[in-house]
Amino acid sequence: VQLQASGGGLVQAGGSLRLSCAASGSISALNAMGWYHQAPGKQRYMVAAITTSNKTNYADSVKGRFTISRDNAKNTVYLQMNSLKPEDTAVYYCNAISPWKDYWGQGTQVTVSS
Repeated sequence: VQLQASGGGLVQAGGSLRLSCAASGSISALNAMGWYHQAPGKQRYMVAAITTSNKTNYADSVKGRFTISRDNAKNTVYLQMNSLKPEDTAVYYCNAISPWKDYWGQGTQVTVSS
Protein backbone atom coordinates (compact mmCIF):
# COMPACT_ATOMS: atom_id res chain seq x y z
CA VAL A 1 0.00 0.00 0.00
CA GLN A 2 1.29 3.44 -0.93
CA LEU A 3 -0.07 6.65 0.59
CA GLN A 4 0.32 10.07 -1.01
CA ALA A 5 -0.54 13.00 1.23
CA SER A 6 -1.11 16.55 0.05
CA GLY A 7 -2.82 19.80 0.96
CA GLY A 8 -0.65 21.28 3.67
CA GLY A 9 0.45 24.89 3.73
CA LEU A 10 0.62 28.15 5.64
CA VAL A 11 -2.59 29.65 6.98
CA GLN A 12 -3.54 32.28 9.52
CA ALA A 13 -5.23 31.34 12.77
CA GLY A 14 -8.93 30.82 12.20
CA GLY A 15 -8.39 29.68 8.65
CA SER A 16 -8.99 26.34 6.97
CA LEU A 17 -7.08 23.69 5.06
CA ARG A 18 -8.04 20.36 3.54
CA LEU A 19 -5.58 17.50 3.52
CA SER A 20 -5.88 14.60 1.10
CA CYS A 21 -4.43 11.10 1.30
CA ALA A 22 -4.63 8.94 -1.81
CA ALA A 23 -4.09 5.21 -1.32
CA SER A 24 -2.92 2.78 -3.97
CA GLY A 25 -1.90 -0.86 -4.03
CA SER A 26 -3.56 -3.59 -1.95
CA ILE A 27 -6.15 -1.33 -0.38
CA SER A 28 -8.90 -3.93 -0.12
CA ALA A 29 -7.37 -5.26 3.12
CA LEU A 30 -7.29 -1.88 4.85
CA ASN A 31 -9.42 -1.62 8.00
CA ALA A 32 -9.05 2.07 8.69
CA MET A 33 -7.22 5.22 7.70
CA GLY A 34 -6.31 8.25 9.70
CA TRP A 35 -4.24 11.35 10.20
CA TYR A 36 -1.51 11.89 12.77
CA HIS A 37 -0.01 15.11 14.08
CA GLN A 38 3.71 15.44 14.88
CA ALA A 39 5.20 18.69 16.08
CA PRO A 40 9.00 19.16 16.29
CA GLY A 41 10.43 17.21 19.23
CA LYS A 42 7.04 15.79 20.14
CA GLN A 43 5.45 12.38 19.81
CA ARG A 44 3.18 11.62 16.93
CA TYR A 45 -0.49 11.26 17.86
CA MET A 46 -3.72 10.52 16.08
CA VAL A 47 -6.04 13.42 15.35
CA ALA A 48 -8.69 11.61 13.30
CA ALA A 49 -9.47 8.17 11.94
CA ILE A 50 -12.17 6.56 9.83
CA THR A 51 -13.01 2.89 9.36
CA THR A 52 -14.27 1.11 6.26
CA SER A 53 -17.77 1.36 7.77
CA ASN A 54 -17.32 5.14 8.15
CA LYS A 55 -17.03 5.17 11.92
CA THR A 56 -14.92 8.14 12.95
CA ASN A 57 -12.80 8.99 15.94
CA TYR A 58 -11.19 12.31 16.87
CA ALA A 59 -8.68 13.62 19.35
CA ASP A 60 -10.34 15.88 21.91
CA SER A 61 -8.22 18.80 20.74
CA VAL A 62 -9.78 18.80 17.26
CA LYS A 63 -13.38 17.75 17.93
CA GLY A 64 -15.79 20.21 16.36
CA ARG A 65 -13.04 21.71 14.16
CA PHE A 66 -11.71 18.83 12.04
CA THR A 67 -13.71 16.41 9.91
CA ILE A 68 -12.38 13.21 8.37
CA SER A 69 -14.12 11.70 5.36
CA ARG A 70 -13.42 9.23 2.59
CA ASP A 71 -14.18 8.86 -1.10
CA ASN A 72 -14.07 5.14 -1.84
CA ALA A 73 -14.28 5.68 -5.59
CA LYS A 74 -11.03 7.68 -5.42
CA ASN A 75 -9.42 5.64 -2.62
CA THR A 76 -8.85 8.93 -0.87
CA VAL A 77 -9.29 10.14 2.69
CA TYR A 78 -9.67 13.83 3.50
CA LEU A 79 -9.13 15.89 6.62
CA GLN A 80 -11.03 19.16 6.61
CA MET A 81 -9.39 21.44 9.15
CA ASN A 82 -11.36 24.52 10.23
CA SER A 83 -10.78 27.16 12.89
CA LEU A 84 -7.09 26.37 12.84
CA LYS A 85 -4.96 27.32 15.83
CA PRO A 86 -1.19 27.87 16.10
CA GLU A 87 -0.97 24.66 18.15
CA ASP A 88 -2.22 22.74 15.12
CA THR A 89 1.13 23.47 13.48
CA ALA A 90 2.82 20.15 12.70
CA VAL A 91 3.65 17.65 10.04
CA TYR A 92 0.52 15.62 9.37
CA TYR A 93 0.98 12.00 8.39
CA CYS A 94 -1.55 9.81 6.68
CA ASN A 95 -1.87 6.32 8.15
CA ALA A 96 -3.56 3.13 6.94
CA ILE A 97 -4.09 -0.03 8.97
CA SER A 98 -4.30 -3.57 7.63
CA PRO A 99 -4.55 -6.79 9.67
CA TRP A 100 -0.77 -7.26 9.47
CA LYS A 101 0.83 -3.82 9.41
CA ASP A 102 0.51 -0.05 9.43
CA TYR A 103 1.37 2.09 6.43
CA TRP A 104 2.51 5.71 6.47
CA GLY A 105 2.53 8.50 3.94
CA GLN A 106 5.33 11.02 3.58
CA GLY A 107 3.77 13.77 5.68
CA THR A 108 2.58 17.24 4.79
CA GLN A 109 3.46 20.40 6.71
CA VAL A 110 0.71 22.54 8.21
CA THR A 111 1.75 25.89 9.65
CA VAL A 112 -0.74 28.15 11.42
CA SER A 113 0.40 31.69 12.11
CA SER A 114 -1.02 33.74 14.96
